[in-house]
Order: sequence, then C-alpha cells, then structure tokens
Amino acid sequence: MHWITSVLQQYPELAIFLTLALGFAIGPLKIKTFSLGTVTAVLLVGVVIGQLKIDISPTVKSVFFLMFLFAVGYSVGPQFFRGLKKDGLPQMGFAVLMLISCLVFPWLCAKFMGYNMGQAAGLLAGSQTISAVIGVAGDTISGLPLTAAEKTDYTNVIPVCYAVTYLFGTAGSAWLLASVAPAMLGGIEKVKQACRELEAKMGGGNEADQPGMISADAVIVFRAYKVTNDWFGDGKTVKELEAYLASKGYRLFVERLRQQNNLVEAAPDVRIRKNDLVVLSGRRENIMNEDQWIGPEVQDHELLNFPAEVLSVLISKKEISGIKVSELRAKPFMHGIFIRSIKRADIAVPVMGDTVIDRGDTIELIGLKKEVDKAAVQIGYADRPTEKTDMMFVGIGIVLGGLLGVLTIHVKGVPISLSTSGGALIAGLVFGWLRSQHPTFGRIPAPALWMMNNVGLNMFIAVVGITAGPGFVDGFKQVGVSLFLVGAVATALPLITGVLLGKYIFKFHPALILGCTAGARTTTAALGAIQDAVESKTPALGYTVTYAVGNTLLIIWGVVIVLLMR
Repeated sequence: MHWITSVLQQYPELAIFLTLALGFAIGPLKIKTFSLGTVTAVLLVGVVIGQLKIDISPTVKSVFFLMFLFAVGYSVGPQFFRGLKKDGLPQMGFAVLMLISCLVFPWLCAKFMGYNMGQAAGLLAGSQTISAVIGVAGDTISGLPLTAAEKTDYTNVIPVCYAVTYLFGTAGSAWLLASVAPAMLGGIEKVKQACRELEAKMGGGNEADQPGMISADAVIVFRAYKVTNDWFGDGKTVKELEAYLASKGYRLFVERLRQQNNLVEAAPDVRIRKNDLVVLSGRRENIMNEDQWIGPEVQDHELLNFPAEVLSVLISKKEISGIKVSELRAKPFMHGIFIRSIKRADIAVPVMGDTVIDRGDTIELIGLKKEVDKAAVQIGYADRPTEKTDMMFVGIGIVLGGLLGVLTIHVKGVPISLSTSGGALIAGLVFGWLRSQHPTFGRIPAPALWMMNNVGLNMFIAVVGITAGPGFVDGFKQVGVSLFLVGAVATALPLITGVLLGKYIFKFHPALILGCTAGARTTTAALGAIQDAVESKTPALGYTVTYAVGNTLLIIWGVVIVLLMR
C-alpha cells in the first residue's frame, strides 16, 4: 500500500487515469433503476484517491475544462442562434424565464440556510445537474479579492455540495417530469392522448409510408421480382408502376431492371414488360408481398449488386432550412431516397411530415449512392465519416474565447469577467454556428466531440475530486445532511415553475411543455423518462432550443451566484 501511495504521489497523472477508470466502471452500474452516473462516480472516486494527498497542477484541470466547454458550445451553437429567430423566440423566452428560477431558488435557499458562496455554487451545480458550474464558480472565486485560505475553503466545498445534491437533482428531475408534471397537465392519459393527436397532426404514423420517409427503426431493403402480373399488359413505364404501387398503399421505388439479359438503370420513361426483372426499394414491411402485385421474387446477384448508401447530411442550404419534412420529400431530387433519422444538437427529433428542418440539423439519407450524393448537394454538406478534427479551428476558438473571458470590468471595486471558461463557452457557440453556416471547415467528428465532452469534463472532475479529497469529510460535516433536503427543494421548484409557465403563460402543447422544461434544465435522462411515460417522441420537439439556452445560461449562473453571495 505504501508503494502504491508513493507512486501515485510521484506520478499524479496515474492517479487521474485510475480515477477515470474506476469512475467510468462504477458510474453506469444500476441498483434497480438508479445509477450514480459517470460524473458523480468520477468525483467520488477522486475524493477517495485524494485521501492519499496527491498534488496536481491546477493547469491540468483548466486545459480539459476549456476543451469541454468549447465542445458544449460547439454542439448547441446552431440551436442557440436558431432560437433567436421568430419561430424559436417563444421557446427561448420560456427557457430564459425558467432558467432565472433555476438561479433564484438555489440562491434563496442558500441565503435562507446561511451558506457561503462555495456552498451556494455547489448547491446550484448539483440541484440543477450542471457539473460545469464547479469549474466556472471556482474560476470566479479565484478572481475575487479574498484571502488564499478563503479561496481554498470556498472552492473545495463546491464539489462536496455538488455530490450531496446531484443525486436528487438527476433522479428527482426524471421522476418529477415523468410523473408529477403530467399530473399537473391533466393526468398521464390525457397527455398521452395529446401526444397521439400531435403526432397525427404532424403526419406521424402514415407519414412514414410516404416517399422520402422512414421511421427510425425501419429497415430499407432492395429486392428483385420477375414481372408476371397481367396488369403490365404490353408494358408500363417506371413512373406508372410506382404510381400503381402507391395507389395500393405501398411507397416503393424502381431502382434497376434486367431486360433481355441486359442491365438497365431505372428512369421514369423506361418501359417494363412481362418477364423483365425489376429491383424495388422500400421499407421491409411494404416490400415483402410484392409478388402479388408484380410477380415472384427472384435471386439475381448481378442485378442486385449496385452501390447503396447511408449518408449523414448537414443541413446548410438556405432554401432547405425552415421547410417541413413533407416539403423536402416532395423535392424531385428526393425521388428514391428515404430519411432514416434527424438529429438536432445531437438529440433525435421525430421524423414526421410537419417536422421543420433547421440549419445545422443532421439528417440520415438512404438510397442509391448516385441519388443520395446528388440529394446531399441540394440539401447541404455530406458529413461523411472521418477521423480528422480541424484542430486549428478548435485551437483558435478556445484562444479567442479565453481572451474574451479574461477581459475584466470593475463594478464598485468588484472585478467581473466571464473568465476563460465562460469565454470558451461563448466561442464554442459562435464557432458551432459558423460550422452550420459554412460546413466546409471546422469539422469535429462525433467520436472526437464525445472525447472533448466526456473525457474533458471527467478529467476536470477527477482532478477536482483528488484535490478536494483531503478536506471532503470535513466539508461534508460542515454542510450537513440537511443539504440533501435543501437540494431537493432547489431541484423541484424550478421544474414546477417551468411546467406552470408552459401551461399558463406560453400555453404550449403538453408534449412541448415537458420537452422544453427538460431541455432548459439540460437533463437528457429526464427526456428519456418523459418519452417512455407518454409513449411518444414528440417531447423532443421542445427540447433542443431550450437545451441550447440552458447549457449556456446555467454555466454562466456559476459566475452570477458567486457574485450574488459575495
């Protein structure tokens, strides 16, 4: 044991990676439906390892924290600025009002309990499940005219309070939004019915049968058939066959033919005759019984051996941004192409006819390679898988953001600044938006973005836990068990406020109320619980804009609450 302690003290980088390994192993473990989550697990493991009194340079956590904040801004930037548009303003207004309550209620609780600025910041971070506040509040405290001992005490108590209040902040939010909030909106059955009606209004269900549409869990298949049906008579064109199948309720496309042993590419005016072989594409359930409309299925390897493609496309064309999915699928270039999914700020959005497509969305297309490639040019930018990250873009963004953050103004002798962390977040927002406008540069592949988000944050949290470890027990005694109850109050009141705002002030649809409330609190786990409870994906329609605003303001509140408690 002495040898391990000595090694970890001499090589603190090993202590960090040990903390990450154990935290990522423990975090996902579940007791029934409850789990600590990776961030909390890493923090607690760091606290335990920190009992060995391991010294780590604060620069380490700063580097990874800036990387994390830039990645957060980059992810939500397009939706943040989209919220400034006319159609996004109601959701943005809702988010701002609710987020003010997310600051005010923890602040009032902290004032009532007599907490110091470090305890208040930890209460905010845990009750609102925004881990980044730990770093932002710590940076703000370090810039205040306090003694070194005060700065250390206040900074070290932040993760203690975060750990105590985070548990209800996460599990309690999911329970409140999935169970209590629907009851406030008339009952779970009423909300379910409202969601079904919204789906029907937006073209859900039957819309997935339309050309250019596919439900996220459906499978596109290509099959060959021999033409034997008498309907073909002396011949029908490809266009006529597709219209005929559509009249039977099957949205299918002719992709290729074999005529007199020659392979022929499909075109609208190509004539199909008896004994020809045709390849159809479509959803599996629609294509399985085509032998009754065309003829028996055949296996022809050469006929079926052609390139099909699944391609993610970043929406960047002005003429596509703001239109409905039903309008997109009606475009001539979408013939033969299916939409498998739409992602907005990395959140899956329901693929329905009335779903509006925004600039910065990523849609997944399926079809023949040549057709998908042509459609991608008309829609935006083909986001093909790559391992390369535009590190010049990332580096410049963080530097410019940091330079903005260090600018300081003095109000009554108190220095106020965004700090380098707040600057990195703002830079991420702007650079993420620029990427959506000009997708030829600034590429950060999804795996790299995951690394920046998850490893960046957890590396920071690991260092925080290890550093705060020696004083964690004393800090816990200082805040007391009562903090858990105070945290529950600070968690619940903003969520209840959000539901009431959505119902009585903004008069949103129940699905949007639930989605907007979860988004403003940036609680993805609660969104999943909501969707399971109401048996619908429609709450995600209210999640993305408010999530972008929440991710920004909640982090900035880390600065504000410290100044309010001064």
